[in-house]
Formats: sequence, structure tokens, C-alpha cells
Amino acid sequence: MEINDFDKLKMEINDFDELGIRDIKKVYYNPDYETLFRHEIEQREGVVTELGAVAVDTGIFTGRSPKDKYFVKQPPSEKYIAWGDVNQPISKEIFDELLHNVKEYLSGKDLYIMDAFVGASEESRRSIRVVTEIAWQAHFVKNMFIRPTEEELKNFHPDFTLYVAANLKNSRYREHGLNSDVFIVFNIEENIGIIGGTWYGGEIKKGIFSMMNYWLPLEGKLSMHCSANIGEEDDVALFFGLSGTGKTTLSADPKRRLIGDDEHGWDDEGIFNFEGGCYAKVIDLDSKDEPDIYAAIRRNALLENVAVDSKGWIDFKNRSKTENTRVSYPIYHICKHKEDLKGPHPKNIIFLSADAFGVLPPVSKLTKEQAMYYFLSGYTAKVAGTERGIDEPVATFSACFGEAFLPLHPTVYAKLLGEKIEEHNVHVYLVNTGWTGGPYGVGERMKLSDTRACIDAILDGSINEAEFENFPIFNLSIPKAIRGVDSSILNPRNTWEDKEAYDQQLKMLAELFIENFKRYKGYGNFDYSKAGPQL
Repeated sequence: MEINDFDKLKMEINDFDELGIRDIKKVYYNPDYETLFRHEIEQREGVVTELGAVAVDTGIFTGRSPKDKYFVKQPPSEKYIAWGDVNQPISKEIFDELLHNVKEYLSGKDLYIMDAFVGASEESRRSIRVVTEIAWQAHFVKNMFIRPTEEELKNFHPDFTLYVAANLKNSRYREHGLNSDVFIVFNIEENIGIIGGTWYGGEIKKGIFSMMNYWLPLEGKLSMHCSANIGEEDDVALFFGLSGTGKTTLSADPKRRLIGDDEHGWDDEGIFNFEGGCYAKVIDLDSKDEPDIYAAIRRNALLENVAVDSKGWIDFKNRSKTENTRVSYPIYHICKHKEDLKGPHPKNIIFLSADAFGVLPPVSKLTKEQAMYYFLSGYTAKVAGTERGIDEPVATFSACFGEAFLPLHPTVYAKLLGEKIEEHNVHVYLVNTGWTGGPYGVGERMKLSDTRACIDAILDGSINEAEFENFPIFNLSIPKAIRGVDSSILNPRNTWEDKEAYDQQLKMLAELFIENFKRYKGYGNFDYSKAGPQL
């Protein structure tokens, strides 16, 4: 086995025999960015763009494959996992067979082995090891997780190992009763994960997130799909939202320091980032509207599935490959970031919904009960053109704004959130970053400047000086005026020419909320339906 010079000391301590992979040729252990850059270009895994970042193509998979994700069903974890469409069971026997296949596939190859931390809190973090044959996937891991120091690497022992065999497909998936030849499987008891048949980098990121969502709540710590930033007075704000709602964009605020853009924990000490990097959508990226993200796309950043011409010029508007074009970059590419990736208990929580029906107000203040309701609802709306077969807005409800990554029942996370909101007297708001003046195709998207003004009013506390009125059916408190925002848009009914059409749309959306929330009826002490819309 040959290794890069940087890591000879590490190899004397641990030569990775415990991985069970035979005849490894070369090991690139936690290589630096220059090594990864060179390998990506020499091995033709990517191309250098005008901005200095490497761009790669993730093949036919430009997003996650949720129907191909499984957990091994075995004690004791089987009694905690919420089995169903999100968390599908797989037998120990099939897992062992797939793990053997993965190890055989990776044998005899050059490998990249990346050791990293998940969680900036030393009390709550986990140590992970990712094994892959692909340089850009190692680059992705280096960007997205917390990079240990050289000293920390000397005594590094992984709590969890993830094997990635992107080119290996499961030819026996029909015999195994699985969805396809792609597989993403987690064995909680053995602390091992395997990925096969997909190149998409987000599977690595969200797979580890899913594991944190299993471990932490069982310790009484809340794991969250949210971004976080902090002001000059150490006031922390959390931004919850599904993809496309503006979570990354709105948390990258030049007036505040970024703690993280996507995944966080909340323990007895406060908030902490799970990651050491950001993973932003770049479709239609504009340097004027999102200068921080645009400036972060430079050498060491990694673009996925963007359109690049032969000269390296990027067309961020090009959708020919996917709507889900992405960039990963280390968090220090954002000028104003919190170096320790931690903060005290939050002062404000903001739920972001991109309402393509044009119904919800730009900003509403929530009671604790409403906070629980909208957290469990996790609402946004997909718009026409973002997915094949979608011709008009479609409501999406994803519990806790991240149901696809929750191994436990959503009420476990909601209960923890409610306890922390009450204990730390946190203010909670619902912000609509979607449409106004009509639904998608009729109205227009909320101006980013208006949304930022609403967020500013929340963060500086001036929203609390406003006079509020009741928003009907949903019974939300909405401000009548906010500095820097045209008051006529704060009540969405005012923005519609056809008031009757608006009233019908309002009732329709309320019915969708009510129908979705029936899933929680009678579940423990979580009957918060009265905090939602009433018809």
C-alpha cells in the first residue's frame, strides 16, 4: 500500500486494515485541496471554470434517491425508527451481502479516505470516515464536514464509516425486493453506511445528517434542518425551510455572521453547526442578488451539474441538466462566518415557506402552539417546471422541514423544539418567500429586498413595535407596517385583483393543511390542530 507523504505518521498508527478492503493500491488520506484539484483535472472528473472552481457532472442522478434509502431492521434501533416510506427496512443478510460487494468493488483500487467531524460541539459531535475511489467526492467531504487538525488526526477513531461505491450497482435488487439497483443503506448497530449506484454528492451529506437525526434526539438534543446566523449582540437566528425557500440565501447576511447554512444541533450549551461548509443551489445565481454565495464560488469550491462551455464560462440560468444545480464550499469562503461554528440559544426562529399559491402573508408572528403546528407541517409549494409532470403549484408538506432525513417520528423532534422554545423564550415567525398578487403564473415572486426587510425587522426587534391584525382562517398575526416594505403587500389579499379568487385559494390551502395534519391526530400529546387553519 502506498500513501501520500503528508500522512505517513497516520499510517504507522492505523493502516486501515479494519476497513476490510483488499490490496489497496494508493491511499490518499485527507489530501489537501491542491492534491484533490490536480486529481480531478488529471483524471478528467471535472473542468476548471472561469471562477476557479471545478465543475463536475453527477451522471443521471442530480438529486437524492429517497426510494433507495434503507435502514437495517434489527434490535435495538428497530423500536426507535419510524418505519414507512421514509425509513424503509432491509434485512441484515441483504446488508451483509451488499457490504461485501462494496468492499470487493473497492479492493485493488486507489482510494481516498476522509476523516472528519460532524458537529462543532465537542460534547455532541461524531467522528466519521468516508471511503471513496473518486477524488471529487473526497473534495465534497472536505468541503462539507468539519476538518480536523493534524494533531486531531493522529488519534482519530471513527464513530461511523461510510463506504461510497458510486459505480457499483446491485444486480440482484429484484431478488432482494429493493426499489432499484441503487442502494443507500445504514446499519446503526455496526455504525456503517454504504452507497452504491449513484454519484450524487448530496447522498453523502444527507446520509450523515440522517444518522445525526437518530443519535442526538435520543440524548435529548435537537437536530435541525435549518441555517443559523448571529448578530453583533450574540443574538442567534434559525432559518428552517425546504429546498428553494431561501434558507441559504437569507442566512448569508452581510450584517451578521454565518454559523451554518443547512444542518444544526441544539444542546444544553446552545446552537452548533453539524458541517464545515455550505451546499447552495445556484440555479439563476446572480452576483447582485446573492453576492456572498457568488463570491464563495472560487478555487476549492465544487460545482455540480452546472452548464460550462469549452472556455470554462458558466451559464447559471441553464436548466438543461437539472434545476438542482449546486455548489459546495468551505464555510470560510463566506467572509462573515462564525469561526467556531457555534452560538448561544437562539432569540428568533424563522420558518420559510415558498407559497406558490400566493396565499400566505410575507411575515406572520406565531404563538408557541402555532410554532409546533407549522414545524410539524413543514409547508412549501413546488412550482411548475421544477419537476417532470408538474404543471401547476403543488403543496409539499415535509415534517420538521426535513422529513426525508428523520429516522424517528416527527413528534420526537417537535417535542424537543417546543421544550426549547419555552425554556429559552424564543420568538417564532412564518415568512413566505413565494408568490404575491396571485399564484405562480399570475402573480410574481416576493422581492428579495422585501423579504430581507421583513427578516431585518424580526432580527432588530422593530417588528414588535408594529400594530398587528388577524389573518383570517389561518388566524395568524400579521403586521400592518414594516420599515422598507410597501404596506399593501403585508396582507396578501390586497395584492390580488380578483378578491373572490383569492378567498377560494385561501380556503383551498387551508384544506390542504388540515388534511395533512390528520396524520398527527391522537398521536401522544401532540394535538395542535387548533393552532392551524380553521374552516
